Amino acid sequence: MLDLYARCWQGRPLKADEYVISADEKSQLQALRRRHRGLPPGPGRTRRVEFEYRRGGTLAYLAAYDVHHAQVIGTIAPKTGIDPFTALVAKVMTTEPDASARRVFWVVDNGSSHAGQRSIDRMHDTWPTATLVHLPVHASWLNQVEIYFSILTRKAISPNDFADLDELAARILGFQDRYNTVAEPFDWTYTRENLNAFLKRLGDHDRGPTIGQAA
Repeated sequence: MLDLYARCWQGRPLKADEYVISADEKSQLQALRRRHRGLPPGPGRTRRVEFEYRRGGTLAYLAAYDVHHAQVIGTIAPKTGIDPFTALVAKVMTTEPDASARRVFWVVDNGSSHAGQRSIDRMHDTWPTATLVHLPVHASWLNQVEIYFSILTRKAISPNDFADLDELAARILGFQDRYNTVAEPFDWTYTRENLNAFLKRLGDHDRGPTIGQAA
């Protein structure tokens, strides 16, 4: 996966028509309608947000982030699952440039929507040019789309104050469109070498001092 971020696969550089997609879901996004209007910031005062709210339901946002071109394709669904993820894949794989790509690599975590060998087989059987690549367990922090989700949350969703799910969905997709016009790829610097060095430090720590060394 780290090699893919560096545009390399199995020791060979990727070609211009090979793409790397980082994908995941944000589930249980709530539309919370505040009972009273908040106050904008003013001199010596931060923005004030009413703490009481009415619940307006939840939705899921699924996003596919092109690592090297900083473009996002996303969909809204009532909840996460295999079917919503399959719909996202179909939307990406039928949209240029991925529709005519030589290969499209999909980096995903081990969530239930795309877990295990079955998900790899399902992806390849439906889209022969697509390759699903799973992150190690508990390593979703290495999934670049999580950075995009963090930006989305801070700039478009927080503080949460939406009349209903339609308004929340419109805000999310509107931000996505805006992001695609101005964003640049993340300056990703964590490489295979960094990971190997980290694993070596962990191994040395677990083994502890050798005989003759001070504890």
